[in-house]
Amino acid sequence: MGAGMHLKIIGSAAGGGFPQWNCNYRFSRVVREGQPGFQSRTQSSLAASANGTDWVLFNASPDIRQQIAGTPELQPRTDGPLRGTPIRAVVLTNADVDHIAGLLSLREREPFAIYATDRVLEVLDANSIFNVLDRSIVARRRLPLGEGTDILDAGGSPTGIRVETFAVPGKVALFLEDAARDGFGTEEGDTIGVRIGTESAAGTALYIPGCARIDEPLKQRIANAACLLFDGTVYHDDEMIRAGVGAKTGARMGHLHIAGEGGSMQLLADAPIGRRIYVHINNTNPILDENSAEHAAVSAAGWEVGYDGMEIRL
Repeated sequence: MGAGMHLKIIGSAAGGGFPQWNCNYRFSRVVREGQPGFQSRTQSSLAASANGTDWVLFNASPDIRQQIAGTPELQPRTDGPLRGTPIRAVVLTNADVDHIAGLLSLREREPFAIYATDRVLEVLDANSIFNVLDRSIVARRRLPLGEGTDILDAGGSPTGIRVETFAVPGKVALFLEDAARDGFGTEEGDTIGVRIGTESAAGTALYIPGCARIDEPLKQRIANAACLLFDGTVYHDDEMIRAGVGAKTGARMGHLHIAGEGGSMQLLADAPIGRRIYVHINNTNPILDENSAEHAAVSAAGWEVGYDGMEIRL
């Protein structure tokens, strides 16, 4: 592989995947049936490499075993040792179950590093089940907010990937919510975005799979990115209520809707961005139907709908 950066979306769905195991909404039914215009999707994750050999994951979803099985770049080399992995590090953008549960599947005593904010590291430290990842083998490293960090493997060797972190409006993970506290106890560091780059890449990518709103500082940060991978959870804020599958709005879940007044499509319409791609797509979102008016609308606005296996080279 030549110089630059290789990104691969290995999971493009929101929590639960598409179809979700217990979902009988019409989109989940038709994708199970294999109808044209629908692709199944696993839960949210991105892989990045500066050299095509060493890979950094952004979030570890519960579907990680399936994602590795479908991604040759993340599998042991055919000429490698009897045990091995090209996964050198995992960067966590929040502590949602669909972003941390996959760590438990990486427990086979392979060295890699976990990078996360203090808030997310506290969650891992407080849950003894994550001790299945031997700290003498799997390093846990602090990811400072608002700073650039070179991502190193467990032994301290550079992966070639560098990230800059920034807080984005979001919320605390569902299992940490406290109804008695403002914002359910959400604090800075619960949800972050990352700018991903390498020394040789022509540009940087922003990965923001969870975002509750777009304020002016975030819009300025997004400007001039070569690629933006952004929260596409719901098309309408009340989408799950309309579908009859839940009582929560997108805002209540910490996700900004796509369409209409105050949606991401409108708020970022004039932002100077290279490629713009929706990820973290919920199983009720009509953009999952490639023949829908909603899919056509986001395409007309310059957005791509992310899918598992989608590749970006910078």
